[in-house]
Amino acid sequence: MAKQQTIKKEVSLEGVGLHTGNEVTLTFKPAPVNSGYCFVRKDIEGHPLVEADANYVVNTQRGTNLEKDGVSIQTSEHVLAACVGLEIDNLIIELNASEPPIMDGSSKYFVQVLEEAGIEEQDAEREEYVVNEVICYRDDKTGSEIMLLPADEYQVTTMVDFETKVLGTQNASITTISQFKEEISNARTFSFLHEIEMLLDHGLIKGGDLKNAIVYVDKELSPATMEKLRAAFKKDNIAVKPNGILDNLTLHYPNEAARHKLLDVIGDLALVGTRIRGKVIATKPGHKVNTNFAKKLSKIIKAEKRNNIPKIDLEKPPLMDVNEIMNILPHRAPFLLVDKIIELTDTHVVGVKNVTMNEPFFVGHFPGKPVMPGVLQVEAMAQTGGILALKSVPDPENYLTFFMKIDNVKFKQQVVPGDTLIFKLELLAPIRRGICQMQGYAYANGKLATEAILMAQIVKQK
Repeated sequence: MAKQQTIKKEVSLEGVGLHTGNEVTLTFKPAPVNSGYCFVRKDIEGHPLVEADANYVVNTQRGTNLEKDGVSIQTSEHVLAACVGLEIDNLIIELNASEPPIMDGSSKYFVQVLEEAGIEEQDAEREEYVVNEVICYRDDKTGSEIMLLPADEYQVTTMVDFETKVLGTQNASITTISQFKEEISNARTFSFLHEIEMLLDHGLIKGGDLKNAIVYVDKELSPATMEKLRAAFKKDNIAVKPNGILDNLTLHYPNEAARHKLLDVIGDLALVGTRIRGKVIATKPGHKVNTNFAKKLSKIIKAEKRNNIPKIDLEKPPLMDVNEIMNILPHRAPFLLVDKIIELTDTHVVGVKNVTMNEPFFVGHFPGKPVMPGVLQVEAMAQTGGILALKSVPDPENYLTFFMKIDNVKFKQQVVPGDTLIFKLELLAPIRRGICQMQGYAYANGKLATEAILMAQIVKQK
């Protein structure tokens, strides 16, 4: 698996907030492993934190706006898109105002300054959500829809239809996140003239000019509107170009609007808090549907983490079969209670036990309604954990594991003949002086059956 990444040194850039018009300094700082993206308000006493979390989204009217304990972060999406696009996992984002600088309306300048800081690998594996089934969210009022499908890596496609003459249907795609920098990061934000007028009338676009937003002219420009725009953008002359946008700005791409929507999708889905391995197809995306999908996906991921069910293919050859297991463990039938080892690393193990009606314990344990004894489920879990513990020694066949302690045992559901038990055990701390502490889970029929914390001692045979 890939390692997590942060930046090597602190870097800053300055600009103007689009909606406030205030001068803003944004500083990126390295962050520790597993911390994700976190905004810090340096202009507020105590320097409060606002994590990049979909659950903190409070409105999406003019960008993706977060709020935690009364502390706001506005228009977070362009900064977050740059972080994801450069495959940075952990970052502190300090601001002396509520919103990042708009710069040119894209992620380009954030990408540049992050690359100047340098990106470095951290000593922890990157967490990634692997999509195994289609996940969908649809807004019936707008027809906006986001689908997430299985794929070998993070891919995004946006399909937009603005139903106007000046800007109709556009598509944009990336098939790998490494394309973000060159193909997406410089796609600028855009708006329609009628939206710009409304924002100006309500004093909600104080930091804009014709260099940080593409303005599509979807209505006739009256003299009053021209005067209003000249005053707002501090321009002596404003005109409409042949392609239907206001002048002083040239499109980077014919489909720049669709590319910017793709940029927004990446930035908004950063709020899930986990890397995604799957293909996003976004039809008529916007911040509302993006963040609602992010909330849904976040709940799904948390539920799966809670259940912690290993994704394994029982049809594939195992890492260790029962004969190889017997070369390491001293147990034999009828007390050998693990049939296969599917995964084995320095920190976790996944094993399998096929529960059949021929198990000797079914003869006397509720013979009229056979149920696998809970203590034997824990024993099977312990034997699987023994494989993990003995991996830490060079000659495991010369060692034994004796379990010293079992804590927090919980039995969630019955295990009956015909079930396949899947065991997963993870180290809670590095093995020291032969003492191994593990969190263990047993699953049956896609549900958690048993869990426990196990402590064992590795002892050399005399």
